[in-house]
Amino acid sequence: MELYGYPLKAKFNQPRPPPPKVLPATSTMAASYKNRIPYHPESFSMPWMPNSYYKAAALNPTLSPLTESFPGLPPTKIVPFISERPNGVFTRHTLDDWHRSNMTNYKESETTRHNAERLRADLTRTIKDVYQQAKRTQGESTKNLGERVNDIEYWKSELCIELDAMIRETNSLMDMQKRLERALADTEGPFQVAHKCLLNREKRMGIDLVNDDVEKQLVTEIKIIRSCRERLQQCLDTVNSQLMCNKEARQELEKDLADKQMGHHIDSKCYQLKNTSRGIHYFKGVERIDATVSVPETWARFTDNNIFRSQSARAASAKLRASTESLLMGTADEMWRQFSKVNDAFTSRITETANAKSKIQTHLAKTRQEIFQLETKIQVIQKTIRDKEVQLKVAQTRLDERTRRPNVELCRDAAQIRLVQEVNEINETLRNLHQCLRASEDMLQMLVRSKGVLEHDLVVKNNSLFIDQERCMGMRKSYPSTVQILGYV
Repeated sequence: MELYGYPLKAKFNQPRPPPPKVLPATSTMAASYKNRIPYHPESFSMPWMPNSYYKAAALNPTLSPLTESFPGLPPTKIVPFISERPNGVFTRHTLDDWHRSNMTNYKESETTRHNAERLRADLTRTIKDVYQQAKRTQGESTKNLGERVNDIEYWKSELCIELDAMIRETNSLMDMQKRLERALADTEGPFQVAHKCLLNREKRMGIDLVNDDVEKQLVTEIKIIRSCRERLQQCLDTVNSQLMCNKEARQELEKDLADKQMGHHIDSKCYQLKNTSRGIHYFKGVERIDATVSVPETWARFTDNNIFRSQSARAASAKLRASTESLLMGTADEMWRQFSKVNDAFTSRITETANAKSKIQTHLAKTRQEIFQLETKIQVIQKTIRDKEVQLKVAQTRLDERTRRPNVELCRDAAQIRLVQEVNEINETLRNLHQCLRASEDMLQMLVRSKGVLEHDLVVKNNSLFIDQERCMGMRKSYPSTVQILGYV
């Protein structure tokens, strides 16, 4: 036990405890840290001295000259004069005074020690309370940081799930956009084919240039293809607008997720900080800086609104994809059915034209055969007329010779009568033969004209068959299939 007034020689062997994690209120600590000396590690090696020692050591006593104004000491405090005699000693205090002084010092020392012990107990309790309060406050802060990290992780997971769903939906919608573009491009071919078929059929000749069922179906096909193209273009514009909405929602999600990742990294780092961690420093006045822009309610509502906006965009995108799929199927089916109708009309018209051509060829062959036979008959009639003319010449020559008989020999005998009858009969026959010849020649002209009509009609039918069968149907064989129209390839 060290005596009062002596400096303590004990040194601190243990490191100084860490500062409290939570500082008390400013009003309670204002008096304690106003004149506080900053902490220095080398102060551990300095001996402890009482406060009175520092106060005494701080004084610099000086001697002043004795002047007349100095009042001097009171009579009771005058130091007695010590005689120079060897045995002359003056008594300063009595023994009772000495014992009383010792008892007073003992009591004062005991009182001081008691007060010091009580102060140490109070200090120990205060330090313990400070440590407990700091530990409790730091624990609550750590707990709040942990809850904050958990909240950020929850919203991060929700954002990641929604972002993945939005990416998949956007990719599906982009595939649908490509299918729409291919389907719209594939309708250009059938439209040009139907238009060229109409133009080619304008090159038909004569009676075959009719407004038949094929032409009506081709006009209907052009109208249907044009209507399908308009609907596909409108749907493509809607898909492009929806893609923009999806991209905007995705950008908001990605931005919010990036902010959440940065916030999660910072809060995780703060959550893992301890009193023994590296990189902790004083940042004076940082508690007075309020850089916050939201509260937990608005913070959660912001992410929830982003997720809700993305879900709404995804729902609209899925609905648009379904309607687009239905539109592709409907337009493809509508165009394909009309294409089949046009092909059926072409097939029926080609068959009808081919039958007409076959009949024309049959009639033309019969007409040519009849012309040949009639020409043969005309030649026979002409030969018969020539023979009859010779026979008429013989009969008329006989009659002319018999007119030269003399006198009574000019007898109207049976020979004369028969020759006259023969001449009349031959003339009548010649008239009939000439009439038959003229009728045959007229009929031959009619047959020749009919032959020409049939031959021209046959050329017309051949031209119509070439246009319908070779040009039109040849182009329509390259019509894209339903799979190509739907955009699957």
